[in-house]
Amino acid sequence: MNIDHIAIVVHDVEKAASKYKNILQVDKIQFETVDTEGVKLAILKLNNGRIELMQPLKLDSPIQKFLDKNGEGLHHIALQTNNLDNTIKNMKNNCAIKFLGDVRTGSENTKIIFAHPKSLHGVLLELCSYRD
Repeated sequence: MNIDHIAIVVHDVEKAASKYKNILQVDKIQFETVDTEGVKLAILKLNNGRIELMQPLKLDSPIQKFLDKNGEGLHHIALQTNNLDNTIKNMKNNCAIKFLGDVRTGSENTKIIFAHPKSLHGVLLELCSYRD
């Protein structure tokens, strides 16, 4: 597995993207709306991964609830796997990892699923796959 991205929740994705672009000297930012997650993203591609800035689009979304409770900041870390189904099966059977919901479509047409933070010492982990 590789680190795919780090996700940061923000109030205003356009404003945050501008700041991150200047700080990290990123040439291009890709904006995307992910309806399944109820977020607008700014994707900053780095040499060895991505940073996703997330702005909630719905007042009742989990991302908005996170933002209300915790404020802006780190939301999750995403790992890329070549075989999402096998990774999920292994984590469930051998590591007793609990997952939040089912596999669904994420940014850049990936397949994603989230592992419950209680399973991983308080860290929300996303597994994603560009293949499968």
